[in-house]
Amino acid sequence: MNAIALAASLFPLLALYLYQHAARIIDARRPSLSMLMNEQRFNWVTQATRRESPLDGILSGNIMSAVSFFASTTALLILALFTVIGQLPQFAPALSTVTFGFSYSVADLQVHNIVMLVLFVSAFLSFTLSLRQFNHFCILVGGLDHTRPSPPEEVRVIARINAKAAQSFNAGIRAYYFAIPMVAWYVSAWVALVVTVGTVGFLIHREYFSDARWLVAQITPH
Repeated sequence: MNAIALAASLFPLLALYLYQHAARIIDARRPSLSMLMNEQRFNWVTQATRRESPLDGILSGNIMSAVSFFASTTALLILALFTVIGQLPQFAPALSTVTFGFSYSVADLQVHNIVMLVLFVSAFLSFTLSLRQFNHFCILVGGLDHTRPSPPEEVRVIARINAKAAQSFNAGIRAYYFAIPMVAWYVSAWVALVVTVGTVGFLIHREYFSDARWLVAQITPH
């Protein structure tokens, strides 16, 4: 079994794990776009306590539809990977036509597809958890008593449930980003390593240095 091929297969998973932990450390010094949006979620719930309209239900429904779409798509990808893993000897000749500089064995392909399966299963679990948490959020918003001012602690708890749902959704989306170097692996293990590093750089830029982050920071105290 090719050691570099194995390292390139596992590197995206390791990078995803390390990024998630490093982001918590960076957020303490420079809030990410996701952290800044959590403040806006608090504002959303605050406004929801003051109005009796279907607006909040419509917004929540739109968000849950997007999460549900990703969960369903991920389930199909998992089934497709199961199919490919079971028929790798037949697929190997076709896959070898796109490989540059490496000759992967069937064992290399099996390990890589199993790692991809782990990645997409983690994404699926994140999306389904996000759906469940957004469902809790909808119930809590629906249970607001508009005849009296809501206690700040109640508003904070509902906003935190929304933020946790968004965090779970983002975890699933990040798994999709790191699936890109997994696909690049079929071209070359070295390409997969480079694309993994590029993916980390892209995520860091998007969360901490993008125009969207700068704009939201203008209206969010931090």
